[in-house]
Amino acid sequence: MKRITTTFFAVFFVLTNITTALANITETQITLPDGLGSATLYSSETTKDATSGVIVVHEWWGLNQYAKDRAKMLAQEGYTAIAVDMYGHGKVADHPNDAQGFMQAALANPEQVNARFNAAKDILKSQENVDPSRVFAMGYCFGGAVVLNQARLGNDLAGVASFHGSLGAAVEANPGDIKGKVMVAHGGADPLVPDEQVTAFVQEMLALDVDLKFLSFPQAVHSFTNPEATEKGEKFGLPLAYDKQADTESWNAFLTFISE
Repeated sequence: MKRITTTFFAVFFVLTNITTALANITETQITLPDGLGSATLYSSETTKDATSGVIVVHEWWGLNQYAKDRAKMLAQEGYTAIAVDMYGHGKVADHPNDAQGFMQAALANPEQVNARFNAAKDILKSQENVDPSRVFAMGYCFGGAVVLNQARLGNDLAGVASFHGSLGAAVEANPGDIKGKVMVAHGGADPLVPDEQVTAFVQEMLALDVDLKFLSFPQAVHSFTNPEATEKGEKFGLPLAYDKQADTESWNAFLTFISE
């Protein structure tokens, strides 16, 4: 039987030719095939052996600098990461109303979401320094829901990780559908992901016999990994706030997750 680990922290493909080297990190702009949109690939010039590759899916704001920075941080750790635009063509919101509209439009077309995700996965798997059997996906907020549902759909991934994402199931999975392990970093004070949804998710993972690592940060609210969250939360009256400890703990847990 697969294990479920719960941790509580109470204290607290077409490649374009646009490539930029950033202190041994290579940033490559990607044009996805079939008009699906764009992505940005980050890799380390110092990595010689094939290792894990990671698909990074953005928050509801769109593929902004925050999501790209997360992919770049993975490259700095020696991994190859691709930050994919699930809205397709550079839509980035500054206001929650726009973010909501962009997200709803994407969710209304799940086949296109799947196509963008799989196009990014194919590009990642083709990279010389990526072990095709060790492709992971991580997502923030909206992106967390995307990667969890990709796992439920049976996408062949070594694992997925959701950070302050919705845990509700957009698709119903059967035993054996989820191929890899699952990690969730959840803010225990997040009203956007209520306790009932958390309970239902854990029960779902148990029923599916999934290897789950569930991290709960009781003091954290939504978007706790994003340093810009507090300012946006205050500006728009939303339950968003950065939590440095929760951010650091969840990031380190994810690095362990993809290295095991």
